[in-house]
Amino acid sequence: MAHHEHMSEPTRIPAPAGVAPAAQYAHVVMGTGRFVAVSGQLPLDEDGKLVGEGDPAAQARQVFENLRRCLAAAGATFEDVVKLTYFVTDMAHLPAVRAARATHIPDDRLPASSAVQVSALVRPEFLVEIEAFAVVSE
Repeated sequence: MAHHEHMSEPTRIPAPAGVAPAAQYAHVVMGTGRFVAVSGQLPLDEDGKLVGEGDPAAQARQVFENLRRCLAAAGATFEDVVKLTYFVTDMAHLPAVRAARATHIPDDRLPASSAVQVSALVRPEFLVEIEAFAVVSE
């Protein structure tokens, strides 16, 4: 993926004083600019059809593609994302989610993150939903 520099990169604080360091995310990410909130995205294609029935990896890939498109609509990219929230129906899906994330976000630019296991998403066939907050430097 093409790497582009913003005039002001988000600042990442992986280990705030007195907080155990994080391996898979940054504890704190600060940015200045235009705030963009992206609703939780689901594993649906542009026609609203489920992608990857029963397959958390395929669902995660579609969710990240939908996030990419939503960010693009706001003039943003994954470089601008400061926070991701993952909702999964089973924590066992997280490695598949991380693999999908890795194709869009390098390990040295990880956003702040929260991962939550939920008893259900809006439809029973959905295994993964992810929302994003971004700050686009002006």
